Amino acid sequence: MGNCCSNDGPVGIGGGGAVSFHDGGFGGGAADAVEHFLRSRGVPFSQIELSLSAANLLDQDVFSKSDPMAVIFAKRRDGTLEEIGRSEVILNSLNPSWITKITVNYQFEVTQPLVFQVYDVDSQFHNVPEKMLKLEEQQFLGEAQCLLSEVVTRPTGLLTLNLDHREQQGPHPKKFGTLTVHAEECVGSKTMVEMVFRCVDLENKDLFSKSDPFLLISKITESGVAIPVCKTEVRKNDLNPLWKPMVMNLQQIGSKENPLNIECFNFNSNGKHDLIGKVVKSLAQLESLHHSQCGENLFFPTGVGHDHHNKVLTSQIYVEKFTESKQQTFLDYIAGGFEMNFMVAVDFTASNGNPRLPDSLHYIDPTGRPNAYQRAILEVGDVLQFYDSDKRFPAWGFGARPIDGPVSHCFNLNGSTYQPEVEGIQGIMSAYISALYNVSLAGPTLFGPVINTAASIASRSFTSGRQKYFVLLIVTDGVITDLQETKDALVKASDLPLSILIVGVGGADFKEMEILDADKGERLESSTGRVASRDIVQFVPLRDVQRMYMHPTFRILCSKWFFSIWRDVGGSITSR
Repeated sequence: MGNCCSNDGPVGIGGGGAVSFHDGGFGGGAADAVEHFLRSRGVPFSQIELSLSAANLLDQDVFSKSDPMAVIFAKRRDGTLEEIGRSEVILNSLNPSWITKITVNYQFEVTQPLVFQVYDVDSQFHNVPEKMLKLEEQQFLGEAQCLLSEVVTRPTGLLTLNLDHREQQGPHPKKFGTLTVHAEECVGSKTMVEMVFRCVDLENKDLFSKSDPFLLISKITESGVAIPVCKTEVRKNDLNPLWKPMVMNLQQIGSKENPLNIECFNFNSNGKHDLIGKVVKSLAQLESLHHSQCGENLFFPTGVGHDHHNKVLTSQIYVEKFTESKQQTFLDYIAGGFEMNFMVAVDFTASNGNPRLPDSLHYIDPTGRPNAYQRAILEVGDVLQFYDSDKRFPAWGFGARPIDGPVSHCFNLNGSTYQPEVEGIQGIMSAYISALYNVSLAGPTLFGPVINTAASIASRSFTSGRQKYFVLLIVTDGVITDLQETKDALVKASDLPLSILIVGVGGADFKEMEILDADKGERLESSTGRVASRDIVQFVPLRDVQRMYMHPTFRILCSKWFFSIWRDVGGSITSR
């Protein structure tokens, strides 16, 4: 059931079985999804099925075209590659669409680099199972890389990458084709549809025996491209086949009204399968066919262009079973258009030390090694940037004196008077370094003004109906001196789509910071006696963690983000 295809019969070589990988760092209604999520380690992760296709591959064979196979690797932090799955081999094709789905665990709080390699499998190995093939014995056709979050955050779930070659040299790089990655959430965490098909009176395509039919279901994108979704097993020597149950999820299709190509092929071992006939039906129409117990005539497309027409066949297809079940998941919110907007506030108080001296927390190492502030920004920003479509991030400083001005407790990091946004994570880093040379470190440490500014942006977005959730990162080296004002600001902001991560750098005593982090169950209370509607703060001392996102409290913060999305703005997803 974890596979969206019946996997008994092969397509090309190998078949359509799903390949899963669960280790090595990759890991109802909306309320049910949140409850399940909060019980599962506090980390929003989902199983993602990756489908691959390629175009314009190199032709490495002399008397035929290449026989390509795709391999997916996880790239570790030390640069090593760990294989997580392989496709089947497609015979004699430079534009393959592989059926095998490769499953990975998507984790929101981790950057997950993927490497895709394509090989031409030599004919002498065509009878060897894909998992047993030695890659060094095959011809290398090209390689591409991306982050998993780059794919899952695309509105279409599609990302096309250029294939490169390891040994490519010279001023005029050779083209090695493209690889398209399609990401979909696995069955079990989405709406699931189970169907059983049968056909009657199929045309015989074989000379000395009956046809060996199988069904291939593809969804049709808005651009008219057909993407394979599911296939049945091959029924040998059978003109009236009844196939095993086929399971798919609705996210793979888009909606019950989207058209599906349902094609019946006669299987051939050379990979050139004969089309017996087809129908184009949506899931809603297939459900109606099931309830009516009527068959639908297959047709055979003939002609091209303006001369195109369909020859209606006597063969019919029946839907023997159609069942549907529904659940909601974390990625529903992202797929539904919700974004996360990253905001940063940096502590420029004098306790950080002179930025020009190596013992300062703000020291910019000429070797390029990031300081504690840069580390914190990169760690969080690298995760969140792909969930913001325009990648324009508000960035502020506090506790410094701009040139010829008074101490400011919330100034735009880019030096602009009116516009706090910068372009991308590197824009934040550049603005931070520039600010170090244009302000004088001062004090005291006040959080209230920055939190109120961030809350004002979140409030305007929320009241205008935008589907955004805001995450403010505050990086600081000291204990705040406006504790009550900060509590007041946090209580007021607790009704907004906003979460705050405070990262403490340096060796200061951060005990007071834990007061703002209500993990022990005591909600913050304002000076007027109002209690926060929820806990929106997580404090993490950077010195306690080697990689911040691996810290348990950072994972707890992720659960708070998800819970807050559901509570404050996510309810609309169930009403759409």
